[in-house]
Amino acid sequence: MHIRDLPHADPGVPDVRSGGRLLLWLYRQQLGGQTKALCWGLVHTGGVASFPVPVGLAVQAVVDRSAPRLLFAGGLLLLLGVLVAVGDVMLHRAAITNWITSVARIQQLLARKTTELGSAMTRRVAAGEIVAVSTGDLEKIGWFVEAVSRFGAAALTSVGVCVALLVYQPALGVVVAVGVPVLALAVLPLLPPATRRADEQREKAGRATELASDTVAGLRVLRGIGGEELFLDRYRSASQDVRRAAVRSARMWSVISAVQVVLPGLLLIAVVWYGVGLALDGRVQVGELVTVYSAVTFLLYPLRHFEEIAMAYSFSKPSAKRAARVLALSRPADGRVAAPETLGGDLFDPVTGLHVPSGQLTAVVCGDPDAAGRLADRLGGHPADAPEGTPSVLLGGTPLDDVPRDTARAAVLVQDKDPVLLSGTLGELLDVPSSGSVRAEDALAAAQCGDVLAALAQGSADNSGDPALTHITERGRSLSGGQRQRLALARSLVTDPGVLVLDEPTSAVDSHTEARIANGLRELRAGRTTVVLTSSPLLLDRAEHVVFLAEGRVAGTGTHRRLLHDDAAYRAVVTRETEDDEEGGPAGHPAGRSASASLAGRAASGPRFARTGTDQIEETA
Repeated sequence: MHIRDLPHADPGVPDVRSGGRLLLWLYRQQLGGQTKALCWGLVHTGGVASFPVPVGLAVQAVVDRSAPRLLFAGGLLLLLGVLVAVGDVMLHRAAITNWITSVARIQQLLARKTTELGSAMTRRVAAGEIVAVSTGDLEKIGWFVEAVSRFGAAALTSVGVCVALLVYQPALGVVVAVGVPVLALAVLPLLPPATRRADEQREKAGRATELASDTVAGLRVLRGIGGEELFLDRYRSASQDVRRAAVRSARMWSVISAVQVVLPGLLLIAVVWYGVGLALDGRVQVGELVTVYSAVTFLLYPLRHFEEIAMAYSFSKPSAKRAARVLALSRPADGRVAAPETLGGDLFDPVTGLHVPSGQLTAVVCGDPDAAGRLADRLGGHPADAPEGTPSVLLGGTPLDDVPRDTARAAVLVQDKDPVLLSGTLGELLDVPSSGSVRAEDALAAAQCGDVLAALAQGSADNSGDPALTHITERGRSLSGGQRQRLALARSLVTDPGVLVLDEPTSAVDSHTEARIANGLRELRAGRTTVVLTSSPLLLDRAEHVVFLAEGRVAGTGTHRRLLHDDAAYRAVVTRETEDDEEGGPAGHPAGRSASASLAGRAASGPRFARTGTDQIEETA
């Protein structure tokens, strides 16, 4: 495969039973490229290995004062030089192609797995590990794949040189044939401790990366509470641990490198010492001794590849193990039955007993935010972390877990409480698969993005003032929390799915904006099924149907005002009202409780924030 053919049409199904099996699978996927690199490697190393022959012939020709043989030796050297140059260039091209195509294959597999798991991936694998796999680990895996062909060529050439020396000069060839395997195997006892130290370094580097990722993601919050120095100290400590582990690992690898220099040098000394004795006895000619000496000198070159492949394997195997662990993640079986032509109707969750009427705006109040997140994930079908045997959510009587995942996602769109904005322009952000019934302008207006558009217009790419051309940074870090939340809501509204599930869509906006969003959401989604998981009184008051969940089951249904009046548990969740507050009403009169609850409800769900530009001012009652 050529680099120009990337990306792979089908990256394949990897063997993720272990890191070693993943490397073997990757090698098999590139058998053609590896064979090509091996052939060019044999041309290169074979040419280098053949240099001692013309050198020995030239020396002997000078000793014998033979001009024709000297010219012949010179011509042979020239030919070998051309072969070495061509082989080296083509070997490098083939090996680097293997590196890039193998890394691209793993990247595509990781991207496919990320698309498959969605937000569930970071709940099952630490974010730092995902970053490590996607960056440094891929480089190490590619290094091993690229080094295999060079090692194969060096090993075959070394065997050939040893055999040739045994035939050419048996007395010296025996010394070389015995000494080379000893040199190649001498570093094996040092590899396990070196690998352990390298694993320790990578583990600590992964923890430091995860800590850095978490710190950057929560930088706004850290600045707000003054926790920057605390987290910087933690990262500084983790960074020093990585440095110390790297130094320990480097020391061991330097010992291995020293062994690879000292032992071949001793072999070379032994060959020269023994060869000089044979020459003095007249058993070998000077040219033969030079040839054997040059051959042994050449063997120092492939021995370097033995060290390289050992390092590459020891570094790549743990990396491949981490990659295999991520690629082994899976969701439940997809699509056990064919989807009906029209997937729609009432939404029903057997686990909680939640019933969502078709075509209505239904609000769900859940005292536990984590339980609300699990419910939202389950309502979309094919939940990633659902226990075995959990019954499927039904849409119009059809189990969503039994239809193909793409069909379920097209029918039910779930926006979680922390939606992600990908980097790109605003126009690209809103360019999503949709029914075409909702214009981007209407969605932005319903989500109350007017001030966001005004701010983006000032940074448009061509100074035209068109906010659609303004670049939004990764995860929307250039925007405030409320601005990100509203743009994500607008993106979901543009999609216009049959069923839209929103988990706390207004938790980061002020109450006045929240009230306008509630009105816009109800108007734009009129006649469409919408589920909002929230405890905000402003959203609850605009909902046509409110469901209260307690301890994982439906505990009450009705309108917000009726539940606020009749259900003490609901009132406690929505208004954060205690029993003492409730008894403080005028003689416990229901009207007094209702009025106080309405006032308290306007500031429910914790502190609200009003934003003006980049300033954040906590709203006070």
